Amino acid sequence: MATLATQTVALGGLAPTYAAAAGGGDKVECGDRNFLHVKNGSGSPVTVTLTSTASVRGQTAANVVVSVPASGERMIGPLQPDLLLNQADNLCAVGYSSATTVTVASLRI
Repeated sequence: MATLATQTVALGGLAPTYAAAAGGGDKVECGDRNFLHVKNGSGSPVTVTLTSTASVRGQTAANVVVSVPASGERMIGPLQPDLLLNQADNLCAVGYSSATTVTVASLRI
């Protein structure tokens, strides 16, 4: 599991760097201005799962599940800490149904 560096979008522009999605998942920073950009280069859809750490009245909140279409991309966020922040490492866990030909960037605006 890799921890992705968060890249900040600036007024002067940002040419984001994308990393290959890790087969065992990735971790990213949470924040109300943070999001994940996932690009799927395969011929099949890929499911991205953000692990929820929240609970309401003792009931665990559902994970956030996003389908990225074949040869498509998705912006996912904001990555709200009250829903996604793991207290052990202060990061959000991200899983992929397949990491083959998937690239990802952790971004902040």
